[in-house]
Amino acid sequence: RPIARGLAGPGLLAHVLVAKYADHLPLYRQSGIYAREGVDLERSTLADWVGQCAALLRPLVNHLQQHVLGGTKIHADDTPVPVLAPGEGKTKTGRLWTYVRDDRPAGDASAPAVWFAYSPNRQGGHPQGHLKSFQGILQADAFAGFDALYARGDILEAACWAHARRKFFEIHQAQGSPIATEALQRIAALYAIEGELRGKPPDIRQQGRARAKPILDAFHVWLLDTRRQLSQKSGLASAIGYALNHWQALIRYISDGRIEIDNNAAERALRAVALGRKNFLFAGSDAGGERAAALYSLIGSAKLNGLDPEAYLICVSSLRASRI
Repeated sequence: RPIARGLAGPGLLAHVLVAKYADHLPLYRQSGIYAREGVDLERSTLADWVGQCAALLRPLVNHLQQHVLGGTKIHADDTPVPVLAPGEGKTKTGRLWTYVRDDRPAGDASAPAVWFAYSPNRQGGHPQGHLKSFQGILQADAFAGFDALYARGDILEAACWAHARRKFFEIHQAQGSPIATEALQRIAALYAIEGELRGKPPDIRQQGRARAKPILDAFHVWLLDTRRQLSQKSGLASAIGYALNHWQALIRYISDGRIEIDNNAAERALRAVALGRKNFLFAGSDAGGERAAALYSLIGSAKLNGLDPEAYLICVSSLRASRI
């Protein structure tokens, strides 16, 4: 059996884990489902299984971390998770950080993977600790906690056009602003070029992106001219300011074919957490947040590689149990 003093086999354990972390089904609901089938499995029992499985699979998660951080480019992002504060009767806000290695859009055959890490807050020291051994390109949003990493000199910042675009899109939706519409059209021209280059090797992508340079140069001039005509307190001025403040990091992708135009790889990895958050009221503790990070890592990486996460967990749990 995979876990000590437990009758549950790999199949049942994998089913519980996937139901919780892939299908977003809280343990109390799973307990109710089993009860309807005449199987008495208390939520506390299921929670114990989840904890033991996370401990059992920890060596694999550690190896996954090494694989992700061993790449030359990673995508990073984070999202809040409510966590029960012991003895206070209320929740605090923890964070789940995601780090994605996926170079398939640049024609690389290396296995994609995602590694999640939990922290009890959003202090910049957490990503700085997570990435202390990483050297290469970090594609992320403009979170100030990453600045110390860029200052080291061995991590190169690459920004996200999806973030810059989103600010204009929100104004376009709310106000129908012709300025926001024009900004969106200019950004769409950049994405059209990227669509033709997706999956090509880095050198081909870099050559093809030469077509984006005049578009970006004209866009930069337009942003500067437009900002001078706006109130500095307006939403449009803020959207333009974001793009201009991060301009060098935004245009870095045209000179390096390994870099993506945006950070959508990390945002896709966080969707599972966002969906789970709608179903779970909170994580029970910081330890629960760490277990969630471990299992989101394994399930997310299985999905990135086209594997059925339940079959994957059955396989690795069986192998791990046989070695024990």
